Amino acid sequence: MKGEGLRKRGIHGGDILVVTTDAPPITGKVCVAFLHGDVVLAVLMEKDGQWWLEPSNQTPQPVSDDTEVWAMIAALVRTDV
Repeated sequence: MKGEGLRKRGIHGGDILVVTTDAPPITGKVCVAFLHGDVVLAVLMEKDGQWWLEPSNQTPQPVSDDTEVWAMIAALVRTDV
């Protein structure tokens, strides 16, 4: 992973993320998503029956036709120890 945007969530630049495409979406968890053609890590939130992505450096975006939640983070490997 590159960048420090999710450091508050315990994900640091250089960490290796293990993802699963089989896990159901879970509100409040970090996911890998395609947002307007870009691959992003974002916190997945559900508000009033609508799913939202909260990327660390953008405003929250509703999950819509041009958005796909691809995988949930299952584990990470810390590389800066």
